[in-house]
Amino acid sequence: MLERRTVITLTSDFGTKDPFVGQMKGVIININPLVELVDITHEITPHNIKEAALSTGFSYRYFPPRTVHLVVVDPGVGSSRRPILVVTEDHYFVGPDNGVFSFIYQKEKRYLKVFHITLLPQERLTYFSGQGPLCTSGSMACQRHSSSQFR
Repeated sequence: MLERRTVITLTSDFGTKDPFVGQMKGVIININPLVELVDITHEITPHNIKEAALSTGFSYRYFPPRTVHLVVVDPGVGSSRRPILVVTEDHYFVGPDNGVFSFIYQKEKRYLKVFHITLLPQERLTYFSGQGPLCTSGSMACQRHSSSQFR
């Protein structure tokens, strides 16, 4: 039987004109070279949390169980707000704690856990703030690292 690679979906407001999406993918692949990356969209209107929430809420069910859905849309990027890991029965969601997963909370009430992500300071500074903690956390989630890193 063919072993399925772990999937990470990517949703952002970065657009595709600049190198940011490619840099984000590079961060993820450096941590987990066997991951399969799927772009949902990078054309979310800048800082539009509701649009990102809708895109994620309408898309995640099309992916296999244990998929990690990484959402990088945050008008408060660079603030002290910590990213979160949302665990449902079949999926993982990583993104800012700003309401971007509101539709997931409504749809997945039956089984839902939310963790604040805590990373070492040097990991926070390695990449621009929209990529580092979120990409690192998404890659770690799909590698099934200890949940002690998520509080």
